Amino acid sequence: MSASHDHDHAMRRWGKAFGIGIALNVIFVAVEVFYGLAANSSALLADAGHNASDVLSLVFAWAAIWIAGKKPSGKYTYGLRRTTILASIVNALLIVAAAGVISWDAIRKFQQSAEVAGMTIVLVAGIGVVINAITALMFMKGQKDDLNIKGAFLHMAADAGVSLGVVIAGLLIRYTGANWIDPLISLVIVVVILYGTWGLLRDSVNLALDAVPNDIDLGEVRQFLKSREEVQSVHDLHIWGMSTTEVALTAHLVVSARNDDHFLNLVRSELHQRFGIAHTTLQLESSDDAGNCENGCTT
Repeated sequence: MSASHDHDHAMRRWGKAFGIGIALNVIFVAVEVFYGLAANSSALLADAGHNASDVLSLVFAWAAIWIAGKKPSGKYTYGLRRTTILASIVNALLIVAAAGVISWDAIRKFQQSAEVAGMTIVLVAGIGVVINAITALMFMKGQKDDLNIKGAFLHMAADAGVSLGVVIAGLLIRYTGANWIDPLISLVIVVVILYGTWGLLRDSVNLALDAVPNDIDLGEVRQFLKSREEVQSVHDLHIWGMSTTEVALTAHLVVSARNDDHFLNLVRSELHQRFGIAHTTLQLESSDDAGNCENGCTT
């Protein structure tokens, strides 16, 4: 199956989920801003800001998947697959920026305490729990296969949790009259958001730096290649992510037999089946060729 076909399939599979998620959250952000101002609630406005950043994140992720499906042309000989990695980094940074805005507003509310409409908070945030939970469920299955889908899932799941926290805050304010609970819940939300975002940002940056993807063991791949009967040694082995879903490998194999197309096809097929490596380039060398490598090769 070609990479272009994979991306077309991804667009068909996730396009509807992105469209529904974006539409629902745009409407909900407008509702939260209106009632957040009306109820003088820092927590509702914080939730609205977080949801707004997530709308942008969904747009970036959707656009990245679409762009990645474009065929290679001109100087972009691999196509634009790495836009999915850039989008996942942007998504993580957007969440961090939103967390900063939420923190600033919450600290300000501690210093300038004001009466908050508790039941309005409960009703509006309750709607948010439902909307975000539904959206998160649409991305749940794909989070293990694509960082952008994982990012969308984390955004929506975090939003559902945030909205639930706001509901609890609204109830506590309603029945205790303690307005300081509103900004306190906002700061708790920030901690939850940053904790959940760290893994996404770390994985995205690692992919941008061509690190070996987390789900692939470099030593295991090396051992697999060396275990082939025809292979005497392996050097210059490199594995990296071409996108958030595609992995590439290059390696030099010192072999006892040359020009064996069956051997190459078999190794490529097994690398794909066992490790999910779809783009493999193997250079076969005889023992004499390998001897000339000396310090010019890496292991």
